[in-house]
Amino acid sequence: MTSPELHFLGHSTVRVELAGRTVLTDPLLAPTVGLLRRVVPLPDPTTWAGVDVVLISHLHGDHLHIPSLRTVGPRTRIVVPRGAAGWLRGRGFPNVDELSAGEAVSDGDLRITAVRAEHSGHRWGPRSTHGPDTEAIGFLLEGGGACVYVSGDTGLYEGMELIGERDVDVALLPVWGWGPTLGPGHLDPVTAADAVGLVRPAFAVPVHWGTLTIAGMASVPSPLRARMRRLLVDPPRAFATEVAARGLATRVVVTEPGAAVDLSEAAAA
Repeated sequence: MTSPELHFLGHSTVRVELAGRTVLTDPLLAPTVGLLRRVVPLPDPTTWAGVDVVLISHLHGDHLHIPSLRTVGPRTRIVVPRGAAGWLRGRGFPNVDELSAGEAVSDGDLRITAVRAEHSGHRWGPRSTHGPDTEAIGFLLEGGGACVYVSGDTGLYEGMELIGERDVDVALLPVWGWGPTLGPGHLDPVTAADAVGLVRPAFAVPVHWGTLTIAGMASVPSPLRARMRRLLVDPPRAFATEVAARGLATRVVVTEPGAAVDLSEAAAA
């Protein structure tokens, strides 16, 4: 088996190198997204260089970020939920594939399969809704004898245990978001640990934390400031504690935004 090489760039953006291909998930490579502000440094440009495929799990602005896609390169291959390709092509991205859950495409020796995600997929605008309304999806990346599960934003759902039948080596699982609370269709440290129990990966890497917050929420004095500061740090560690408390064999690899994911050290632990 060829072990995947992973780099957590922040929020839901992860560089995955597997089967001779380089994949970037939900690229967010900007200091701001609407009212959200990045609270960690932008990743080094080398971390998004040479990308073969971009995966978009759903159409919310912090996952499908047009300026970031242009930064990666407008001719890079992009895989999106079914129904979003025409919208993206109209914005200058010609190389787009669509998938619904259960469908797959290949890029070289890498197979990319869309799986279900329990989350809203609608594109929201600053004044009203605009753009397509699609399903949200996750992805299975398979090649070189290894399998990486990219959940995208999702809640727990019936049937998630079927993903575990694919012998997942690494699961990228969200454990929080960017605000003081979570809406429906998200995993928190407890439900993310429940997902680990269903999927049973060898390793779990917590993502979707510690990167963004509403402008001023973690810095301007207010009743929420202390809570928001904790939520920028605590969720992945709470997730690791929850996984351990369940006696699961999965090793949680807490990785700070911007850092490479060290699976070798985790395996030796």
